[in-house]
Amino acid sequence: MLKAGFSRVDITPPMGTCIAGYYDERRADGVLDPLLATCLAVSDGENTALLFSIDIIGMSQKDSDQARGIISGMTGVPVEGIFLACTHTHTGPCVSSGLFELNLNYNFIMYNLLGNAAIGAIADLHETEVRVARGEAKGISFIRRYRMNDGSIRTNPGWGNPNVRCPIGSPDEMVQLVRLIRTGAPEINIVNFQTHPDVIGGTKFSADWPKFVRDTMEGALPGSKCIFFNGCQGDTNHIDISIDRKKSMDSCVPGFGYLHSQRMGRVIAGAALQVYDKALPVSGEGVRFGQTSVFNRANLPDPALIPHAKEIVALNKAGRDRELPFEGMELVTVVAEAYRMVRLENGPDEFDLHVTCVSFGDVAFAGLPGEPFTDIGRGIKEASPFPFTIPCCLTNGSEGYLPTYSAFAEGGYEARSSKFTKGIAEEL
Repeated sequence: MLKAGFSRVDITPPMGTCIAGYYDERRADGVLDPLLATCLAVSDGENTALLFSIDIIGMSQKDSDQARGIISGMTGVPVEGIFLACTHTHTGPCVSSGLFELNLNYNFIMYNLLGNAAIGAIADLHETEVRVARGEAKGISFIRRYRMNDGSIRTNPGWGNPNVRCPIGSPDEMVQLVRLIRTGAPEINIVNFQTHPDVIGGTKFSADWPKFVRDTMEGALPGSKCIFFNGCQGDTNHIDISIDRKKSMDSCVPGFGYLHSQRMGRVIAGAALQVYDKALPVSGEGVRFGQTSVFNRANLPDPALIPHAKEIVALNKAGRDRELPFEGMELVTVVAEAYRMVRLENGPDEFDLHVTCVSFGDVAFAGLPGEPFTDIGRGIKEASPFPFTIPCCLTNGSEGYLPTYSAFAEGGYEARSSKFTKGIAEEL
């Protein structure tokens, strides 16, 4: 008989901590809402697994391994059964980035808080029935890679850009819901959707729209609990470039900021609530987990380009990257590509990446250690042998973008900044 448990802890860092998400330093000067780590424990009496959803942008594979080791030591759960999925909020702390100062003391405290959450979730285990459903959240996620009229590829080309020909692909608007109906304990609702949580910006901590998914679900279903998992979102975000940006800034049309983040969370939760009573029972028997490695050649730079890349990185670190002859996302792309070249100047020649999976009965979670493109998530869901599969980005690693094979040939921000070579996403 499946048992499930739930626990949640506050992991909000101290003020002054560097915020992750951009190539410009930001230090936290306030809290819009607390950052949380939520833990779901599942057990069949023989095997126990721990699935976390953490309000941070991501954690490197090396740091994730350290955190999982601490959690394993605190709980006795094997490292392979610990699934650390990050929501990817861009208003959370830097915990692994080499760009800005890290608060290593905070990291250690956070790892132990995750262990405390795991202990709490295990203590909360109750017999559980599993039900699943799928819905759609329309009009809040958009492909952010575009083919321009001149044939080039641009990420985030800007509102109303007349040189845009078409988006490259379409967003995955599927919302997945898993209801864990427990005997003698609050129901746990698992919600899965996929797009970038980069709606708010600024210098105050916030969990962005995943917070409002959780809040809306728990508010609509009093006494219930909600855990959110972000899917394959590497080529999507909230920006509809057909919207007039000035009107958005005047709040005539939703487009960005805290209120739009709230709207997105409510739309996603609303899609889950629409199918809530239609959820069908599936098997929850048998908790399984595993981890394997995928090796990929590094996207090593041309040595002749290294000196110029170092100049670009130096300008960025000095806060002078505006001196470069680029604007907007083109500037970000050039800077990100330069950092990739400098970091890989001396190798390594290949990377060893973890793929982690956890299942209970007919429900499986597939964890990838970076930011896979939308079509990778679609492919996982379609090809999985499990009836109900939840792909998760930034799980047990935050190793960068995982573009599709075709994207490497097309170029653009994600492919040019990725430290991997074509085929990485499909291999994973």
